[in-house]
Amino acid sequence: MSTSGPIHTSEKNFENDVLKSDLPVLVDFWAEWCGPCRTISPIVEELSKEYEGRMRFAKLDVDTNGGLAQQFGVQGIPTLIFFRGGSEAGRIVGAAPKNQLIDNINKILTVKT
Repeated sequence: MSTSGPIHTSEKNFENDVLKSDLPVLVDFWAEWCGPCRTISPIVEELSKEYEGRMRFAKLDVDTNGGLAQQFGVQGIPTLIFFRGGSEAGRIVGAAPKNQLIDNINKILTVKT
């Protein structure tokens, strides 16, 4: 399945998009009004293309999906949560630099299940 960047997920399709994904998933919990979210968004977009076929990338707007943000304990945005096999496998809070995201992605991808 080819994508043109991160998918936009919601409470309605989060289970299929993220929890039941065959690939690990990075979910970007964000909001339109959040400056740091806009800073990290192009990096997430870029990485979604670099890791296509190995990891899925999803964006979740916390303003319209507050229940999921609460469920996963998201207290500040941007929060990036890595999921593998339906469970949280890592988390970054704040606008992290690209190399930190790459390090985390590579760790998730090299973990044996």
